[in-house]
Amino acid sequence: MGESQLKTPGADAFDVPSYWEEACRYLIHKDRVMKRLIPQFGDAKLASRGDAFITLARSVVGQQISVKAAQTVWDRFTQLSKATMTPARVLKLKVDDMRAAGLSTRKVEYIVDLALHFSNGGVRPSSWQAMSDEEIIAELIAIRGIGRWTAEMFLMFHLLRPNVLPLDDVGLLNGISQNYFSGESVSRSDAREVAQAWAPFCSVATWYIWRSLDPVPVAY
Repeated sequence: MGESQLKTPGADAFDVPSYWEEACRYLIHKDRVMKRLIPQFGDAKLASRGDAFITLARSVVGQQISVKAAQTVWDRFTQLSKATMTPARVLKLKVDDMRAAGLSTRKVEYIVDLALHFSNGGVRPSSWQAMSDEEIIAELIAIRGIGRWTAEMFLMFHLLRPNVLPLDDVGLLNGISQNYFSGESVSRSDAREVAQAWAPFCSVATWYIWRSLDPVPVAY
């Protein structure tokens, strides 16, 4: 995948997509690579953990640093609150304390902006179920520090949307190259053409392409 992710330790409660088995049957029938890949990974599947604000805040913390470093910073950041970190609690934190936890000045600005969007109605989680993928992406990328890639990961891993195709993801392009083009480099248009056979389950196919590169699933 294209950016650092944070693994979720412990046995946290999580949701899995209701469409997963149907998607696997469909992809095995439609695509020769999926027919080979899907049986290799047993019962593993996409899972949604945590709440929307925490998921997005973790994505900001993890940008451009290693998974291990991101986890350390996240742990220090959450220790600044005596309870679960919420938008309201973030807005009460001191900038110096957040910087001392390991956040860069820019990431502090991003997390504060994220908290403001959640607090003032700039994002509308209660409306997401009725919104299209592109409408949600437009809402999320209005937040500083949230780009299209992060919004697409959020659609896949938090909202469990079934048909997301993250064409900016390096891992997806590398996986398509290895599995469909014998290692030759591929363009976004090449990837889009391959994925025509995956719709309406591009999220599931993408997940299996990632697994072909790294068998250990990552929790977003």
